[in-house]
Amino acid sequence: MKDKEQNIREEELNRNTGQQEAEDDNVQPEFDSLDENALAEIETLKEQNQELKDKYLRMYAEFENYKKRTLKEKLDLMRTASADLIKALLPVLDDFDRAKKISDDGNTEETFSEGVALVYNKLYSSLKNKGLQPMESNGHAFDPELHEAVTEIPAPTDDMKGKVVDTIEKGYQLNDSIIRHAKVVVGK
Repeated sequence: MKDKEQNIREEELNRNTGQQEAEDDNVQPEFDSLDENALAEIETLKEQNQELKDKYLRMYAEFENYKKRTLKEKLDLMRTASADLIKALLPVLDDFDRAKKISDDGNTEETFSEGVALVYNKLYSSLKNKGLQPMESNGHAFDPELHEAVTEIPAPTDDMKGKVVDTIEKGYQLNDSIIRHAKVVVGK
């Protein structure tokens, strides 16, 4: 019984205390009674508060930009991480292309065996899956961003002037960035 009465008293005391605190929160200081020094200090503190908020927003935006930039750099690094290995394999792919071109020519006795063809196709498809793409050059307009001109020859026809007549070494792109420029012969 005593515990029950004590609980009731504590609840009443808590209610009264809560009401008093709410009333204290609603009381606003009278600024008219403050002297000029206090008002100037309040204004200074408001300005400092605003400056700190501004600095915080700028730092937050700068940090978000940093996170985006590092994420982009990380993704680019992952996409081009195999570029050195693929560049090292390009001469092997060129040799395969030359051997295949010779064996496809009807005037030669060289053959491209079925086993070698399987190895070539597997190598080519593996590199293609990693993002390697050969650039087509023959018949296209010469573009110094894509091609490296080895020599110029008289164009066989007028429409071939300024265009690639022959490709000496294929150019390749890895995920839309050039890893080797095509070495070409340009018609003049």
